[in-house]
Amino acid sequence: LVLTNGHCTGGGVFGGGMPNPGQVIYKKIQSFNMKLLKHDGSSLAGLRATQILYATMTDTDAALLELNQTYAQIEAATGIKPLLLSDVPPKPGDAMDIPSGYWKRTYSCTIEATVPGLREGGYSFVNSIRYSPTGCEVIGGTSGSPIVSPVSGEVIAINNTTNEDGDRCTMNNPCEIDASGGVSVLHGRGYGQQIYTLSTCVNAQGTFDLATSGCVLPK
Repeated sequence: LVLTNGHCTGGGVFGGGMPNPGQVIYKKIQSFNMKLLKHDGSSLAGLRATQILYATMTDTDAALLELNQTYAQIEAATGIKPLLLSDVPPKPGDAMDIPSGYWKRTYSCTIEATVPGLREGGYSFVNSIRYSPTGCEVIGGTSGSPIVSPVSGEVIAINNTTNEDGDRCTMNNPCEIDASGGVSVLHGRGYGQQIYTLSTCVNAQGTFDLATSGCVLPK
């Protein structure tokens, strides 16, 4: 599996548009190519996805793409092991890295806060991660980048948006919604979304399945 944003599954080689608010894409057959990168950002191997296993922009902004190779096959051919996804939510104060394959650079900062609600256009995310003011000034092209703990090496969240213009609650200008419903805007601040909830939908056989008991993802 490859992790990316739900909004990265729309347009281009993916076909169609981004998931609509409230929409879930599940086991959609789709074939496209991607590159596996070395640590320096250069290309190591080509990979092919065969379906969008899961994608949504409701509560979180995440997608799982299924490849036509196993992790063992990829490791045998390239020596690369997959990153593990954390099954617990990250906390304010945690250190974080955002490696961007598109820009071939890594942003580093800390989690400043967990935001109860984040609204962007018609989309609403819950318990979003707000980045500290310096170090993670992410830009267009960093969407879908993993947020990695430099301590555990696990993926703890996924990068997805920034308030670019200082506007309020519009696309590319998310606004924060606090626990009492108050709205605030932080121009230039970047945000990531929770992914620990993906683990709740893995069944006893190790397969991602929305019918799994205790699965909390939007269905």
